[in-house]
Amino acid sequence: MSLAQGDAAPNFTLPTDGDGTVTLSDLKDGAVIVYFYPKDDTPGCTTEALAFRDLQAQFADAGARIIGISKDSVKRHDKFKTKHDLNFTLASDESGAACEAFGVWVEKNMYGRKYMGIERSTFLIDKAGVVQEVWRKVRVKGHVEKVLDAAKALL
Repeated sequence: MSLAQGDAAPNFTLPTDGDGTVTLSDLKDGAVIVYFYPKDDTPGCTTEALAFRDLQAQFADAGARIIGISKDSVKRHDKFKTKHDLNFTLASDESGAACEAFGVWVEKNMYGRKYMGIERSTFLIDKAGVVQEVWRKVRVKGHVEKVLDAAKALL
C-alpha cells in the first residue's frame, strides 16, 4: 500500500515514551507530522530527530504536533529521548502495523544485501485526518525545514 496526498491517514494507537500512548484520530486540534525512521541513536536518525527538536517550537506555533515512529521499544525510545533532550513524542511500532498501514515497511538493498526495513518517510496530516504532504526516501539534510514550511502553509 502506498499512502498518497489526499488519502485518509490510517489510524493507529501506539505506546510512547514515558509509558504513554498516542492515538492518531484523537489529535484533532491541529496538524500532525508523523515521521517514520529506521532506528534510535543511529547517525541519520539522530540528525533528523535533533532537527525536529530544534524546530519544535516553530512547529507548535504552526499548530502542528510531531510524532516520530520506529520499531524500537519504548525503553529504547526513553533512552534516545533522554540522551538527546527530544521534546516531541516517540511511538513504538514493534508489531509493524503502523509501518505497514503507511506503506513504509519496504524491501531495502544495501551493498547487494536485501532486507526489510523502514523507509525514512514523513507525512503531514491535517486536523481532519487527511494526508496533505508525503515525503518518501527522505534525505535528512534540509528535510525538516521543508516539513515546517508545509505545516505553516496549512495555517
